[in-house]
Amino acid sequence: MMLAKSRVGRRSLVNPPNANRREQCQTISRDLALDHRLATNDLTCVTCTHSSRPPTKTEINPKPEMHIWGRCSVRRDGKLLHVDRAGHPSVSSFFNTDDTKEEYNASEPVNDRKRWLEQFIHLMGHTGNYTREEAIAAIDKEGTLPDVLSFDPSKPAKYPNGRVFTDDVINYRLAFLTKNECPPTGLKPHTDVLKEFPYLGTPQSK
Repeated sequence: MMLAKSRVGRRSLVNPPNANRREQCQTISRDLALDHRLATNDLTCVTCTHSSRPPTKTEINPKPEMHIWGRCSVRRDGKLLHVDRAGHPSVSSFFNTDDTKEEYNASEPVNDRKRWLEQFIHLMGHTGNYTREEAIAAIDKEGTLPDVLSFDPSKPAKYPNGRVFTDDVINYRLAFLTKNECPPTGLKPHTDVLKEFPYLGTPQSK
């Protein structure tokens, strides 16, 4: 599978002239953004094309990292209303209060740092005794804000570089919030993960 990035003014892309030799995958939909709109409002679409060989370093360089987030919308009065979103696993659950979660979930990553940075810093001061400078450094290192899941295909997939089924993202988040003061649970991931769809092993009877 080869990733090809195109800067365009809209989300849908036109099949290339030689599409008869390559099957173009479905591009990102309006309600599942896979783009770099983050801080620049610049729209970057990512499409997939089938290839008989893996991509070369030249093809995915110089900036191979992609940023992924998803939104959930409900139809109300004939229109789609954005009511929930996800980027980093567990960020919305741990960093928001009952008073802010609806606003957070209905917002978009492009505004995250301006709107939510101070709230995240405040929380981390309570949970891990972070100073302001320490909290900002930790947020920047992880890429917590904007709340998008980053993936660099030139590096091994392991959260926070993407996410695989065996990643214990809750243990990770607790360690992040407490500055590694919260011990891991000791729980082990499933060992029956498949390498192809449906990826999860056979359901257990008990």
